[in-house]
Amino acid sequence: MNPFAKVLLCTTSLLAAIVVLPSAIFAWVDPTTVYARAFALLAAEPYVKQGFHLREDYWAGELASGERKAVRQQLFKGNEYWFWLGTEVDGAKESVHIYDSHGELAEQPDSWAKGHFAAAHIIPKTTGSYFIIVSVEKSPAARTHWALAYGFR
Repeated sequence: MNPFAKVLLCTTSLLAAIVVLPSAIFAWVDPTTVYARAFALLAAEPYVKQGFHLREDYWAGELASGERKAVRQQLFKGNEYWFWLGTEVDGAKESVHIYDSHGELAEQPDSWAKGHFAAAHIIPKTTGSYFIIVSVEKSPAARTHWALAYGFR
C-alpha cells in the first residue's frame, strides 16, 4: 500500500471512530434506574462484608402501586443467596419474595423490608428455576423505579 493510501485509510478510520464512539460511550442512562440500583447496592453492602459475592447483572424497571414483576433465576443447591431491592422513591413500600418452581414460598424467615430497601434470603433445597417477585405495595409516585441485585456464597 502506498504511503498516501495508508494515511488516508488511517485518517478515515480515526474520523469514523470520533463520530461513532461518543454515542456508544456516553449512551443515555435513566438516572432514576441508576439511583434505584445504588439503593439496592447499599442494601447489599453488609452482606458483601459477610462474604457474599455480588453479581454484576441486575434487573430494573418501574411499577405502579400494587403491581408486581416476576424474575426467573436459576439457583443452585449448596449455595446461599440474597436478593436486594432498592428504590429512590421516598415513602414507597416495596417487597421481594422468592418462590420455587411449584409456586411455594422458598425464602428464609430473615427476609426484610425497610425504607428504600427490601431483601429476600434463600438457601435452595434443590437446583432449579426460582421466581423472584418484586412488588410495589404503595408509593407516592405514579410509577416507582426499582432495581434488584443479588449475591451468593
